Amino acid sequence: MAKTELEQLRKENEELKRELESLKNLREHQKQGMIKKASEGKIVTRAPWGYAYEGKKLVPGEHSFQVEDLFQEFLKNKISLTKISKKYGFSVNGIKKILSNFTYIGKVKFNNQIHEGKHKPIISSTLFNHVQNKLEDLGIKKI
Repeated sequence: MAKTELEQLRKENEELKRELESLKNLREHQKQGMIKKASEGKIVTRAPWGYAYEGKKLVPGEHSFQVEDLFQEFLKNKISLTKISKKYGFSVNGIKKILSNFTYIGKVKFNNQIHEGKHKPIISSTLFNHVQNKLEDLGIKKI
């Protein structure tokens, strides 16, 4: 390989290293912004099933009553996640995510931290906690 080609490759390598470092810094900056937003009680993702955005505010949406029905049905009946998922049109993992989503009790979970949300809860903390206990008792891993 000619000396000029080697020098060119080294130069390109250094440029790529700088770009990669810049992307890492951007990603960290974005994450810090999301942590700040969550700590203020704001959702950092799309609206969960049962909620909708009105402007920038998260509010109960058209499926909000079905959310409570789903939680109640899982808690009170001996029914598999597969049957529930088919009934509500979600995957089993989708149902697991819904059943373990703190948003439904007015909280925001991000980066393994739980914050008081600025939005209205759809279900009670009691119902949510009973469902968490049942998931744990059944050995169902949360996502």
